[in-house]
Amino acid sequence: MFRRQSRLRREFLLRKSQKTRLEKTISKNVSFYSENLELKCNQSHNNFDVDIVDDEYKYGNSCTPKIMITTSHNPSARLKMFVKELRLIFPNAQRMNRGKNDLKQLVKLCCCNDVTDIIIVHEHRGIPDNIVISHLPNGPTAFFNISSVVMRHDVPFIGKMSEQSPHLIFHNFKTKIGQRAVNILQHLFPTPKGDSKRVITFANHDDFVSFRHHLYKHENKELELIEIGPRFQLKLYQIKLGILDEIQASDTEWTLRPYMNTSIKNRVLSLENGWDQNES
Repeated sequence: MFRRQSRLRREFLLRKSQKTRLEKTISKNVSFYSENLELKCNQSHNNFDVDIVDDEYKYGNSCTPKIMITTSHNPSARLKMFVKELRLIFPNAQRMNRGKNDLKQLVKLCCCNDVTDIIIVHEHRGIPDNIVISHLPNGPTAFFNISSVVMRHDVPFIGKMSEQSPHLIFHNFKTKIGQRAVNILQHLFPTPKGDSKRVITFANHDDFVSFRHHLYKHENKELELIEIGPRFQLKLYQIKLGILDEIQASDTEWTLRPYMNTSIKNRVLSLENGWDQNES
């Protein structure tokens, strides 16, 4: 079963790449040679073909994202609370109780209901520690560690959350794998309207991505930012070229290797620090 799903995915990517190549050839008015394209996945974050891996999101803006958010089995009360707050972050998102559904049943259910992305949140002793984002129907699947979670329930008098489509700010994502992470995250949100007052920021500092959620308003000709939560940090550690129910048979696009001698020197999402203490 896994081999068949992996083969179907490779055939899908091959057809997409050949179609894109044909379109480029026609537009440039040059000869086209029908060669067999060999899809290679290099685990190095600096050496993969952007045209191939971006095919999953090529038509992402043509439809509104539909998100399904759920938890691991037997979630704690605090994890349920965090997932409720996540549902408010993503427009057109639904929260589902996991129950006894396994990953295969979950993916099948989402595909039948035209869900574009599945988000699964895991915990350790009541503290959210891992979040998985899987794009349907052919991947990719991104794995993040999540830490420093401050929920809206922990902040008194925080006010109501707007459900407008937010404006997105991505700061300091400058490598190819950084742009890949941006592509995965930004396609969870629909295109905002110009009068939307919500702003969501993903700010990368030393490969830790800080998530912040604000409302802005003009008061006395000044711009005021109001944080409405929640807030947390993300750290990307793996990207798989497949979906959740076939994850073991999927190719690994990139994975974090923290125990290599050069891992301290190499930043993944950006070669720059992303935060200058001397900035005013």
